[in-house]
Amino acid sequence: MASSNGKPAQEEGKPAAEGSIGGYESLHRLLEANLSPDLFQEASRLLLGLNCARHLEAISLPEATTTLAETHSFDVQAFRFSADKEFLRQPRLVRVGLIQNSIVVPTTCHFADQKKAIMDKIKSIINAAGASGVNILCLQEAWTMPFAFCTREKKWCEFAEPVDGESTQFLQEFARKYNMVIVSPILERDVNHGETIWNTAVIIGNNGNIIGIHRKNHIPRVGDFNESTYYMEGNTGHPVFETAYGKIGVNICYGRHHPLNWLAFGLNGAEIVFNPSATVGELSEPMWPIEARNAAIANSYFVGSINRVGTEVFPNPFTSGDGKPQHADFGHFYGSSHFSAPDASCTPSLSRYRDGLIISDMDLNLCRQIKDKWAFRMTARYEMYASLLSEYLKPDFKPQVIVDPLINKRA
Repeated sequence: MASSNGKPAQEEGKPAAEGSIGGYESLHRLLEANLSPDLFQEASRLLLGLNCARHLEAISLPEATTTLAETHSFDVQAFRFSADKEFLRQPRLVRVGLIQNSIVVPTTCHFADQKKAIMDKIKSIINAAGASGVNILCLQEAWTMPFAFCTREKKWCEFAEPVDGESTQFLQEFARKYNMVIVSPILERDVNHGETIWNTAVIIGNNGNIIGIHRKNHIPRVGDFNESTYYMEGNTGHPVFETAYGKIGVNICYGRHHPLNWLAFGLNGAEIVFNPSATVGELSEPMWPIEARNAAIANSYFVGSINRVGTEVFPNPFTSGDGKPQHADFGHFYGSSHFSAPDASCTPSLSRYRDGLIISDMDLNLCRQIKDKWAFRMTARYEMYASLLSEYLKPDFKPQVIVDPLINKRA
């Protein structure tokens, strides 16, 4: 398999540990350059984990996929998560893809031109996923537009559309063509409820039908993230969608910082949870490789983390809540999309700077196998947590703090 940047790609069966995961990229390269092969393999084991006691393997993709990647200049990588062979169940194999991309034309262009340019770009990457036999594909947060929610300008609401709007109709054709489930995070205009705006993921079935939606549960109010100017916390709970290829959930962007949000999707039976995001390096990059991996481990499911890429410059400077001078860009969206597995293994990441498609074969049997091994569900104390949360919500709540009676006594 040839990579899209012209460098030799990993061969079938070669450890994926020679790649890098988002947030660890420079460290991983430094280790590779300075350690012996044996020590580097050990460092890779610690950084990327082992899947069924083996390094994750890169897999070959069809020539049609690599040709599209080279022609349209996007990164493409593919890896395999295995599970142990079982006596009573056949493997439950699914091929999953994540797309990260930059916007195409300046934010000063006509909105229709901006949206069309993004769709034209995405088309080739979706075709590459289809040529690779991807079963479930997830796009990045608010993929049809620039991430303009830093500006507080209401004109960007024009990008909002109904659940069955233009972008959904665009993707429904690909879903039918490739027999593919597609998760499409958009800016939704709820025409049945006063044209309220939501940050929403539309789940399109492999027959082109709309299975359902999920609206973003947690809205940031930090730095340039002024999203509550446009939409508020969602009202759809933590739905899990049973598709032809497995049970999936969508934890949109800022929700990844809330462990109970991840937990709720697991309690509802998710086997794969997608985290479509738009986040910049200065703010969150050290967290990026950690939070999703922790969620996959704690909840015994797979996680697909997607982040857009590039720097988006807006026509009017804006200020933020951190006291910095006014500026016209949000910062660099660092890409680095990747997969995490319930056994603590994870793939290398896509580029920090280029559009990309990352594909993973995964055996969903691994979810139950890890539940049986670690017994997190069985050993959890949900009744204890529920009691604490119930008390915490009361106005007269008092924390359970035991004070040393001699704390103020002098020695």
